[in-house]
Amino acid sequence: MRKPMVALVGRPNVGKSTLFNRIIGRRVAVVSEVPGTTRDRIHADAEWAGREFIVVDTGGIEVVAGYHTDPISEDSARFLPMILSQASTAIDAADLVVFLVDAKSGLTAADQEVAEILRRSTKPVIVAANKAESESAQSQSVEFYVLGLGEVIPVSALHGVGTGDLMDKIIEALPQWESEEDEVDTISIAIVGRPNVGKSSLLNAFLGHERSIVSPISGTTRDAIDTEVVYHDRHVTLIDTAGIRRRGKIDRGIEKYSVLRALQAINRADVALLILDAVEGITAQDEHVAGFILEEGTSVVVVANKWDAVQKDSYTMLEYSKTIRHELRFMDYVPLVFTSALTGKRVPQVLETAFEVYDARFQRVNTGQLNRLLRNALASHAPPSRWGRRLKIYYATQAAVDPPTFVLFVNDPKLAHFSYRRYLENVIREQYPFKGTPLVVRYRARDED
Repeated sequence: MRKPMVALVGRPNVGKSTLFNRIIGRRVAVVSEVPGTTRDRIHADAEWAGREFIVVDTGGIEVVAGYHTDPISEDSARFLPMILSQASTAIDAADLVVFLVDAKSGLTAADQEVAEILRRSTKPVIVAANKAESESAQSQSVEFYVLGLGEVIPVSALHGVGTGDLMDKIIEALPQWESEEDEVDTISIAIVGRPNVGKSSLLNAFLGHERSIVSPISGTTRDAIDTEVVYHDRHVTLIDTAGIRRRGKIDRGIEKYSVLRALQAINRADVALLILDAVEGITAQDEHVAGFILEEGTSVVVVANKWDAVQKDSYTMLEYSKTIRHELRFMDYVPLVFTSALTGKRVPQVLETAFEVYDARFQRVNTGQLNRLLRNALASHAPPSRWGRRLKIYYATQAAVDPPTFVLFVNDPKLAHFSYRRYLENVIREQYPFKGTPLVVRYRARDED
């Protein structure tokens, strides 16, 4: 049986994301005073009193734009139908709904509209009157009983007031769940790239339905969104992320925290799909995103999306590949897939390539073969001397996988010049490609532990 799911819903700016972060005990959802900040569904595991469940944050439900207590921009207004669709999906999938209202603002017409949607869903509902840190706000919470959805629990998600009582009520209302004894190995794949290259479209192409909001407006995705799937008997967590811009181009506020979420997604992923816009070609921003991936030591597949929109002849793919290889020459070990999320062309190949790259993270090289390979490399191209001394390699071994890590015992690590380090890594890759996977090569003095 799957873990029970709790959906947090309500009109915009009542504190759903703040409560979400409070429940899971860390900052995952982007929190802002700007209405409509959360657009997609995001979810995370939570635990209370020994009970595990999944909590889902949703975008603010807005049936009529005029119900906003704060003005919204024209850009945000165009997302309202999509946000409503995403929130409705979360409600349908949930075992329990926590309906958040604003105790300070009091009952609004928008609250009544959301309550009507929840009544039609027939799902069990707990009403939480947020921002009730003061006695007057707690007293004002009683007016929400008119919604006819049962007991109203005053809380302050920001300060933690009343959240323990709310969690107790959630546990009481949830169905029982027992975790499976055998844990399943899951491959985490982050879909990353600069804004508006088609990351969410590719995710939806993988799934065959609209799991994420797709829009031609850059910056639509703000949170890192996890989706679990099974493909060819392999369990996969797909992580859609916000578009990453160059550090100097990142706006303060919401976009800054969105980029941090994307970088965290790269850090926790086994494989990153670096999405490029095939129409625009590779840009400096793409190179910066590739640099982020390289810094984290994450395996990578480069995906040239929107290939259907490129004017092609017999040599287009070859020329495009040469250009990408040249611009990403610091990641010359990565595979390249040309695809179209719109038409579905080569979309399965993207995941299949990601699996190959993931498997390469766990490849091992026999110690004897490794040492013979390095001895031949030294004989073919001796290391240059520095300060009148020359690098000597006494012994080498693969110390770890995920990522593949090699330790070379030498006379003096300082004698290993960058260019010669790169040469030895290329020698290893010629024999053992480690497709799409970075190698960690450490040099240790012979007398080191």
